[in-house]
Amino acid sequence: MTFTSGFVSSSAQADSPVVVDRIAAVVNDEIITLYDLDKELKPYEENIKALGYDADKTRETLFKLRTDLLNKLIDRKLTDQQIKKNNINVSSKEIDEAIERMKETRSYTDEDLRAGLAQQGLTLEEYRENLKQQLLRRNLVNREIRSKIVVTNEEIEEYYNAHREKYAGNTKYHIWNISIRLSQYADDTEKQMASEKMEAVLAQLKQGRSFKSIVSENLNAPGTPQGADLGLYQLDELSAELQSVVKLMSTGEYSSILSFAGGYQIIYVDQIIATDPKAIAEAKNEIQDILYNEAINNRYNSWLTELRERSHIKIIK
Repeated sequence: MTFTSGFVSSSAQADSPVVVDRIAAVVNDEIITLYDLDKELKPYEENIKALGYDADKTRETLFKLRTDLLNKLIDRKLTDQQIKKNNINVSSKEIDEAIERMKETRSYTDEDLRAGLAQQGLTLEEYRENLKQQLLRRNLVNREIRSKIVVTNEEIEEYYNAHREKYAGNTKYHIWNISIRLSQYADDTEKQMASEKMEAVLAQLKQGRSFKSIVSENLNAPGTPQGADLGLYQLDELSAELQSVVKLMSTGEYSSILSFAGGYQIIYVDQIIATDPKAIAEAKNEIQDILYNEAINNRYNSWLTELRERSHIKIIK
C-alpha cells in the first residue's frame, strides 16, 4: 500500500503520480510511514551491524527490532490520539519549567544545554518539542492511570514482610586498592614485569608499611602501581570475584594480588560500616513509591492493551 505527495511536478502530471513513501501501519484514521519506522531504526542499525553477526543473524535481529519499534510507534500513535481526544495540553511555561528543573538537577548552564543537544544532533526547538510530547503523555498517564491508583497500608506491610532482608540493615565496605594496568597488547614480558612490581608492593605491606603510605608515595608516578580510594560498597555491588574476597576480610586487612581484566590489584578494607535495620514506619514512603510505580507500569500496559483491542490497527506487510 502506498500514498502520493500532495505536489506532482508538471512533467510528471501526465504520467502516474509519484510514490514518495510506503505505509507501514494504519492506526485508526492515521498512518505510520516506512520513513517514520526507518528513522526510529537508524540509531540502532549500525550498532547491530558492528556486532559481527553473520548475514542471517543480522537480518533476523534487524527484523525483530523493526517489529518492536513498529509496535512502539503504534503505541505512541494511540496515546497521541487519546491526548487529542481528551484535549490535554501543555503550555510553554510548563516546558520552560521542566527545562529549568533539568538544568538545576544537572547544574547545566544554557550553554551546557545547547552543547549537549548539539552532540545529540538536536536543536533547542527540537528538544522543546520532544519534551512537550513527553509532558503530554505524562499528563495522559496522570489522567488515565495515576489518579486511579491507591496503595493501602496492608499492601505496604505485605511488601515489607516479604522483603525483610532488604530492611534488615546492611554492611558497607570502604575499599581502597593498589593496581597496575596492562596495555591492550601486553605480552608475557610486560605481564611478568607488572606482576613483579605488585609483588614488591605486597612485600612492603607484609613488612608493616601502611597501605595509604604506599598509595601516597606512588601517586602519579609513571610505571608504578597506583592507589585509589574506591569508596563505600555493599557486597552485592561488587563483582562476584571481589565479593568472595572482601566478605572474608576485616577492617585494616589487605588481599593477595588479584588478577582482573585490565591487570593486577591488591584490595584494602579501610572500614566496615553496619547500618541499623529500618522499621516499617521508616520504610513506608519508600515502599509506597515502589508499589505505586509497579502499579503504574502494570496498569499502563493493561490500558495500552485495552486501547489496542478497541482500535483499528492494520500492519502493512
